[in-house]
Amino acid sequence: MTKPALSLLLAAPRGFCAGVERAILIVERALEKWGPPVYVRHEIVHNRYVVESLRAKGAVFVDELDQVPDDAPVIFSAHGVPKSVPAEAERRKLVYVDATCPLVSKVHREAERHFHREDRHLLLIGHAGHPEVEGTMGQVPAGAVTLIETVADAETVTPPAADGLAYVTQTTLSVDDTAQIIAVLKRRFPDIHGPKQEDICYATTNRQQAVKAAAAKADALLVIGSPNSSNSNRLVEVARQAGCQKALLVDRAADIDWGWLEGVQVLALSAGASAPENLVREMTDALAARFTLTIEPVETAIENVEFKLPRLLVA
Repeated sequence: MTKPALSLLLAAPRGFCAGVERAILIVERALEKWGPPVYVRHEIVHNRYVVESLRAKGAVFVDELDQVPDDAPVIFSAHGVPKSVPAEAERRKLVYVDATCPLVSKVHREAERHFHREDRHLLLIGHAGHPEVEGTMGQVPAGAVTLIETVADAETVTPPAADGLAYVTQTTLSVDDTAQIIAVLKRRFPDIHGPKQEDICYATTNRQQAVKAAAAKADALLVIGSPNSSNSNRLVEVARQAGCQKALLVDRAADIDWGWLEGVQVLALSAGASAPENLVREMTDALAARFTLTIEPVETAIENVEFKLPRLLVA
């Protein structure tokens, strides 16, 4: 039986960013240095495959520090943590390694500067409950920050005063949606201070641009990523906003309902910043088994960012 033809537009950049690569390497180096078990507070990155792979090597993922024994090393996830977490680790004299992405740490420093040096109330653009948001809010005292999730929030927020305001953002948001929120805040509060460089990270921006370019030519789009991955979910939203309404997030090839691809002639494929490239290869192999596949790259940027490991893990 002849396989149907399928044109696959492979978005690039896609998959792992420098912050994710660094965080995973931190866990692997810690396991080499201290041996298992090494404890990790929260998922090191939001990807089920990555977490399960590290768990198989001896990583133990916990919700809070009180689940970490006194004699065990602990790693903080790439999303960042409130100040209270390293303070508690130091109080208990735990050996800990902070795997917070340096670009998230940049947002933390901005939040501290606005509050401590400039005495400004902080408006944080982000998603409630996300670990990165909780970590950023935890850099300043309770009540010093107000969370803004939507344009409607920006239109109705009533900060303590109309002046003396600053904003920062989560690093994994939709670039376009965030620009709309910032525009509203600047209209309502003309003197609001913002970051010198936008907080949405290079990897989020690049992956969204690549998805826009691919989605414009595709009948459907698949994003490889886990359901709790903010940047992966944003890629699906960006594809739909770019006109590709048939867009889906899947953890890996085994999770696809192949009937979903019925009638699709041009498929775009990307991966969130926490999804490894081997899951992309797995997906292309699965597609090649069912279709006569023609692959066309859609590349919109080249990335060469690298982040150094913490000194504690450098031999």
